[in-house]
Amino acid sequence: MNRQAERYALEGVPIALSTMADAVGSVCASLDPLLRLVEAHVMAAERLHADDATVPVLAKGKTDTARCWIYVRDDRPFGGTAPPAAMFYYSRDRKGEHPQGHLARYAGILQADAYDGYNQLYLAGRQPGPIREAACWVHARRPFFAMADIEENARLKATGKKEIPLSPIAVEVVRRIDALFEIERSINGRSAEERVRVRQRPTRPLVEDFQVYMRERLAKLSRGHNLAKAFNYVLKRWASFTLFLEDGRVCLSNNAAERGLRGIAPGRKSWLFCGSDRGGRRAASMYSLIVTAKMNDVDPQAWLTDILACIAAHPAHRLDELLPWNWTPGSAIAAQAA
Repeated sequence: MNRQAERYALEGVPIALSTMADAVGSVCASLDPLLRLVEAHVMAAERLHADDATVPVLAKGKTDTARCWIYVRDDRPFGGTAPPAAMFYYSRDRKGEHPQGHLARYAGILQADAYDGYNQLYLAGRQPGPIREAACWVHARRPFFAMADIEENARLKATGKKEIPLSPIAVEVVRRIDALFEIERSINGRSAEERVRVRQRPTRPLVEDFQVYMRERLAKLSRGHNLAKAFNYVLKRWASFTLFLEDGRVCLSNNAAERGLRGIAPGRKSWLFCGSDRGGRRAASMYSLIVTAKMNDVDPQAWLTDILACIAAHPAHRLDELLPWNWTPGSAIAAQAA
């Protein structure tokens, strides 16, 4: 907004920053009923993807590191017909109380990383129901890949730079995990039942053999070795990593959440920081709606232009007509005229 205010001023149209912020606030207030519908839709999912990203927020003479949390509903990998959607939340810190509050009324499967703040959600006897942890194989693969990046070594060698010491064990681990993903690509979009059937053979034997391989190699490594740490990350969470073998709704990775957060990283280079916690909450609201529109192959700008022109007069009991997955260009204004 600072940059926009400067550009408007250069064009001879001075607009106070506070006026621009108030306009964004008014937009968020107008769209809040739709945001609540998106939130209810996301939290009704059988399986959620969760993740978070850092967001700088203005403080006295500095910026604090706040967080933007995302929860994604995407049933398409297991043949679900419910529209995909994303819900973002903002918090000043990364305390576990935040995801615990976001998911206080949720029960189902949570696909996420190994952040300790989620642990309370997995406790037996939790109300209103259990949350089952599904781990991400992409997170498991990353430390091994860092020790097995043959292509990066080729680039370093070509530029005359020092090569990275490669680990044959890490190369083998990456090969084994990639074989699991190759099978997964062949069943993407099939029903949960079909996915479980395929995963019993050949996936299950590969996974069981991989566990044996990890334990054998771990026994020969020192406790502080990087490979040992990477092996323990997987083995200590083995039940969560292998849940996908029993439940076809579970994905092998948490990429759906990471894709949803992708826009925040380049965004930080543009807007630099949130001006306040209120600004962070407004950003989370707009990210929710914009990312949800994108997930449904809807142009966010066209959708918002149409919706904002008519939402004030739209019947409250027909608000679902304005959701991205129910919207077509011009449909909102046409419905209002009718």
